[in-house]
Amino acid sequence: MPELAYQSGFGNQFATEAVPGALPQGRNSPQRAPLGLVAELISGSAFTAPRASNQRTWVYRRQPSVVTGAYAPYAQPHWVTGAAAGAVVPPDPLRWHPIAIPDAPLDFVDGLRTIVVNGDPDAQTGMAAHLALMNRSMDGRALVNADSEMLVIPQQGTLRFVTELGVLDARPGEVVLLPRGIAFSVMVGGPSRAYVCENHGAPFRLPELGPIGSNGLANPRDFLAPVAGYEARQDAPYEIIRRDGGALWRTTQPRTPFDVVAWHGNLTPVKYDTAHFMVIGSISFDHPDPSIFTVLTSPTDTPGTANCDFVIFPPRWMVGEDTFRPPWYHRNVMSEFMGLVHGQYDAKPEGFKPGGMSLHNGMVPHGPDAEAFDKASNAALAPHKLDHTLAFMLESRWRFKPTAFAMGCGALDARYADCWTALQDNFRP
Repeated sequence: MPELAYQSGFGNQFATEAVPGALPQGRNSPQRAPLGLVAELISGSAFTAPRASNQRTWVYRRQPSVVTGAYAPYAQPHWVTGAAAGAVVPPDPLRWHPIAIPDAPLDFVDGLRTIVVNGDPDAQTGMAAHLALMNRSMDGRALVNADSEMLVIPQQGTLRFVTELGVLDARPGEVVLLPRGIAFSVMVGGPSRAYVCENHGAPFRLPELGPIGSNGLANPRDFLAPVAGYEARQDAPYEIIRRDGGALWRTTQPRTPFDVVAWHGNLTPVKYDTAHFMVIGSISFDHPDPSIFTVLTSPTDTPGTANCDFVIFPPRWMVGEDTFRPPWYHRNVMSEFMGLVHGQYDAKPEGFKPGGMSLHNGMVPHGPDAEAFDKASNAALAPHKLDHTLAFMLESRWRFKPTAFAMGCGALDARYADCWTALQDNFRP
């Protein structure tokens, strides 16, 4: 497989071949595909979806993906999906300290730890947020998630994603989007941690820009897709782990799943460097809504109300006049799950650490801790750069339910609410 070779653009129609002449010209499924290959279609949307939202890729591979063995259940009790898998907890704000990467050997599949869930993968609604705690690569092993696409947010260590359509490398600060149903393996060079969003709903897409205009936020050309590349070895067995109906299954097939020599289409893994995000903000007064930081959205049938929004808080200039610059105190109909990749989050200097997480469900009050409030209320309002930081938020219309693991892992911050106890009533009529 090629080490690093990318194509640019989100949702683009790509055509790529690892061997000259492998890609048929003028026909998707000729009677005999070139070079003795087999044509196979991967559909990420219904055949009759509108052209603008239709997702599919034709692959030309050495053997079709039907050449596999029978599946048997696979035990991984820490990876769960669907609201039914969550615990009933009070409507309190929750926060977790970073969870250490265990010494026991764990790859991406076995290292997934589900933190919060909502929706139902069978009903294609909702999402789940996980941590991936890894210290070994998926050698001779691949994952196919038939329930959901997966957005991986590296937090520690560089990850290599070997997929049916090619190879992507991602470091902290970059994110990788893996379409539903595409086989992939994750390779690590040492202890690694990543946040993972498992999206059961409509596929992620770029948000509309509205009054912002034609430029801003995430630009399509900054999303990089792999070029075709195939694994040379063909006779070594591969373990395939399949996520299907909220359950895990395994089989062993006699060949690699990474045997695609050429492909064309717009259903493809992509990676995105958040440093390319064009931040929009106020240059007069007031703090705009966090929707201006949306990178990707999974919409629902209610306009403007997302199944899941992926939002980032990257480095940016703060310039508003007579403005409380951190996020204001608020209660939101949407539910918010947050993580911190690196640096310090401006609203929570007291206890939100890289690798940590927080949860504020719909209408649960939250906002800056007492230290951030006092500092922002008394700061000289000169322009300053909020730098060396990257936080993200997964926002959903559905209420998140923490898992039993999340509530009992030992990382739950029992004193989170104390960060607001020093706030005073300073009313002086």
